[in-house]
Amino acid sequence: EPTEHGHFNCSDERLNQIWRVGRHTVRVCLQDYIWDGIKRDRLVWLGDLHPEVSVVLRCFGALDIVPQSLDWARDHFPVPRWMNNMMAYSMWWVILQHDWWMQTADKKYLTAQQDYLKRLLPELLKQVSDEGKMQWTASLFLDWPSSSNPPAVEAGSRALLSWCLTDAAKLCDVLGEKTLGASCRQKVQLLQKNAPALPASEDAAKQGTKQAAALLVLAGMADAKQATEQILARSPLQGQSTFYGFYALKAQALGGDMPGALNVIRNYWGGMIDLGATSFWEHFELDWAKDAGRIDELPYAGKKDIHKDFGDYCYIGYRHSFCHGWAAGPTAFLSEYVLGVKVTEAGAKNVRIQAQLGDLAWAEGDFPTPHGPIHVRHEKNARGEVITRYQAPRGVDVEVLKAI
Repeated sequence: EPTEHGHFNCSDERLNQIWRVGRHTVRVCLQDYIWDGIKRDRLVWLGDLHPEVSVVLRCFGALDIVPQSLDWARDHFPVPRWMNNMMAYSMWWVILQHDWWMQTADKKYLTAQQDYLKRLLPELLKQVSDEGKMQWTASLFLDWPSSSNPPAVEAGSRALLSWCLTDAAKLCDVLGEKTLGASCRQKVQLLQKNAPALPASEDAAKQGTKQAAALLVLAGMADAKQATEQILARSPLQGQSTFYGFYALKAQALGGDMPGALNVIRNYWGGMIDLGATSFWEHFELDWAKDAGRIDELPYAGKKDIHKDFGDYCYIGYRHSFCHGWAAGPTAFLSEYVLGVKVTEAGAKNVRIQAQLGDLAWAEGDFPTPHGPIHVRHEKNARGEVITRYQAPRGVDVEVLKAI
């Protein structure tokens, strides 16, 4: 049983419960490797892995199962094969390598990935011509719900590639791969110059729209405030995804709408808990809750069976995974964005703390680092000002910024 080094508690018990359910969801998926789900598929899926690793790092710290899972994928999908046979999932592998480096500063481990990166990154660079046009060599995928919206998948994939190559360039700097790093930055510049427009506001409730908008914001290809007002805060509980909802929450918070992001967590992820969930699901639509029985009760006449009667794509009916690690994003989000702790130097030698309480009166918790946990407490005083107190272990320099 992994030791819990990370904690979160705030003035809203519903959010506290959701944080714990997300932690439990990922904990159950920590098996031989980090599985996507305990029922199905019991495999290492690299896209699923990103929210899962985010939760692992915020709840348990740098567990060995993270590099073990990344190495499993590397060894099972030699270049030119894409990880899990999906190009986007190879992009997530690069992003995860950067996340692991920032948490651990493990140069020996990163060096062990150098040969693979030197083979993989040229394949990703091929996706952008020297004129900045996309020349995809594989089919595109973000998540299942967005699959019915090809323009959104296209826009989101371009943003994900920009995010990936930005992180790749930083890893190349560490590894001394100057030429490869420069190529990554050159293609990022082309992607940024030819950034797709945000989806139209009238499509805000359509699946795929929020996914694309979130990735465009996180890749620096769209203004967070505009994306929030135009898309993320419109019909906020429609067109959501248990996987990409994690990134939509981040983008909405960056857009200055933390109260709105917290309400999405309360109502969308909380909607699963209201139906009896003790772990989060592969997918969920709030419309399913109408006239549906609870998952922890036997089905009975007059009520829909929340498990049997819903689902789509590969998760129809009883094949639907009701403990899926990619759905645990709010746990990492609350620790990262409400507590506001951001690692700014590899190995957590330097961190920045900037509270973003939204409509909360207070929040506190522990943020794991290789040096020990950082304890943070934010509390609003009678004037509404946020007072921040923290305790950091030796070896960690902390910069505290004014609360948002």
